Amino acid sequence: MADLNGTGWALAKRPVGMPKMDDFKKVDITAPAPKEGEIQVRNSWMSVDPYMRGRMYDRESYVPPFQIGEVLTGTAVGRVTASGHPDYSEGDLVTSMAGWRDVWTGKPEELMVNKIPDTGLPDSALLGVAGMPGLTAYAGLLKVAELKEGDTVFVSGAAGAVGSTVVQIAKIKNCTVIGSAGGEEKCKLLKEIGADHVIDYKAHTDYESLLGALKKAAPKGIDVYFDNVGGDHLEAAIECARPMARFAECGMISQYNATEPQPGPRNIIQVVGKQLSLKGFIVSTYADMQPQFLKDMAAWIKNGDMKFEETVMEGIETAPEAFLGLFQGRNTGKMLVKLA
Repeated sequence: MADLNGTGWALAKRPVGMPKMDDFKKVDITAPAPKEGEIQVRNSWMSVDPYMRGRMYDRESYVPPFQIGEVLTGTAVGRVTASGHPDYSEGDLVTSMAGWRDVWTGKPEELMVNKIPDTGLPDSALLGVAGMPGLTAYAGLLKVAELKEGDTVFVSGAAGAVGSTVVQIAKIKNCTVIGSAGGEEKCKLLKEIGADHVIDYKAHTDYESLLGALKKAAPKGIDVYFDNVGGDHLEAAIECARPMARFAECGMISQYNATEPQPGPRNIIQVVGKQLSLKGFIVSTYADMQPQFLKDMAAWIKNGDMKFEETVMEGIETAPEAFLGLFQGRNTGKMLVKLA
């Protein structure tokens, strides 16, 4: 068994506001031959995700912050190249939290490694529609928002990896779906995957215009809001919510790069009178749903009920650029970096 040499990325300094390229530092990686209980892996794909921005702040959260100078982490998929662990063999396909690098060696239990059975899906899908973003959509919509057949569902950030999956699951469950996305191309995608109504937020840049578009799309109100954006979208959703509506608070990307605390929805008092349920969630809480999720997702993809888009950057050198693209609206579907 031989050492593998490769490349990774670390934080050079903590970003202020929108991250910049010089906030990142490229570093050399050596993945030594595995010791007992370890595996050596060559990654083929890595993911960049909006939640990573929160880990770049030096503050307490549901996961520890990234440390300056240490290789960043995130989900990745790859093949075992050598093994000192009885449960893993050379050639096994695995997902892990050892992203932002092309090679690594470590203990599976420390890097949240999962050995993936043959699903018939492309390896890249394990980081998107059949991976963490897909499970986020599945758990958030079915468990957190308690989706019911016939609901009217509003999804913000609907052309992203999570949002586009939410749209399609809601349609599979016979719901009316309103999706918000930025630009003609993304709005066209939403129509192609089944959204009943589409709001181009780039054409509705102020709150009143956005609210008017949502009221037009849902004249009787909404039953479920799946929130990826926060800000004006959340305020408009509260205004249009029907009594007893359920909000799945997945993310608020509009505020991730804010340098000052942002004001809350001005109409938050309606949560009381309308008896709304607003629940934030983290996908890891619903890890027990993964077996059923993978079974359902594989079937939906096979029979054509679930389509997915990927935006692919080539090479480990492009990882920071791919991450920054999340906040510039450059991805349709899942943003991925192809490593091999």
